[in-house]
Amino acid sequence: MAGLYVHIPFCKQACHYCDFHFSTNRQLTSQLCEAMAVEIKLQKDYLKDEVLKTIYLGGGTPSLLSIKELEIILRAITDHHQLDPHPEITLEANPDDLTGKKLLDLHEIGINRLSIGIQSFENEILKFLNRGHTSQSALECVSLARDAGFDNLSLDLIYAIPGQDNTAWEKNLEQAIRLSPEHISSYSLSIEEKTAFGRWLHSGKFKTTDEEVAAQQFEIVMEKLEKAGYEHYEISNFSKPGFHSRHNSSYWEQQNYLGIGPSAHSYNGNTRQFNIPNNHLYHKSIMNNKIPFELEILTRANKINEYIFTSLRTNRGCDLRRLVAEHSYDVQTKLSDYINNIIETRLAIMDNHILKLTHSGKLLADKIASDLFAEES
Repeated sequence: MAGLYVHIPFCKQACHYCDFHFSTNRQLTSQLCEAMAVEIKLQKDYLKDEVLKTIYLGGGTPSLLSIKELEIILRAITDHHQLDPHPEITLEANPDDLTGKKLLDLHEIGINRLSIGIQSFENEILKFLNRGHTSQSALECVSLARDAGFDNLSLDLIYAIPGQDNTAWEKNLEQAIRLSPEHISSYSLSIEEKTAFGRWLHSGKFKTTDEEVAAQQFEIVMEKLEKAGYEHYEISNFSKPGFHSRHNSSYWEQQNYLGIGPSAHSYNGNTRQFNIPNNHLYHKSIMNNKIPFELEILTRANKINEYIFTSLRTNRGCDLRRLVAEHSYDVQTKLSDYINNIIETRLAIMDNHILKLTHSGKLLADKIASDLFAEES
């Protein structure tokens, strides 16, 4: 089975930390939705008739779209793809877009999972991030979502925010736990060059959170959410039993997926393609029945390293036998001293040839993964 991702490239305003492709000019919203419906038709053979088990509408801010615009996209998907009898259909949303009526309508058209970008329950932090909602509207939207029938909610939270100490971060987590969402994604604030924060950092107007404090706050996340009954199934993701993000899990498990819309990526195991990150040029090309993308042919090392990187982030771990069977890469022999060292220093454990990171190892996940990478031959 496969997944389908739709990138909705519109936002009300630019969050100071975000470097995803989007536009605050929404004059072309309807036209772009029509173009995405055309692309879905043009790309109908990409997944070779695989059944879709997940649909994910991300962005940008998909909750900005009208119900009619969302229906155009969803109808095109069902017209050209076979869906699993019980698909996971996720919509990313901002609290300020989620009225009671909008939520009822979303549920009615088949959206069965919401990923709500709360980020913080502190009004001053929300202003600092340039978010468009308040702490109160964040609380209200969760209640309204429950009233509308949503029983699968994910909340996004950001830590390592300058000026937010550990006590304040703990209070944010405690508030999230009180809301009892099925899923919580918690990300360390990253400073990207082409964002407001990136420009402020370059000019000296902005200072990042100390790495030690960021590590402490990640440890707080793990401790509090696991104590509250959430499974830490991926570095940044926690869920109640049975509520893993099926869509995101397919990325980490190297399953095929199709990306629709400007800047969307697609993957079929051997190649990756990247749609152009320009709304106007995307629309123009699609309406001429041409998909504007760049293609990357994955090398053996690409495939090995992507599996190592993604699998080590999950609680399933990296199956070293799979690397041998699929790619003839015997990392357990090639880097035996290194692997023994991270096990002895309690950064990882080995369970029947499956390498898994400990809590301490998760703090160094990217470094450990890169140390295990294969080189291009």
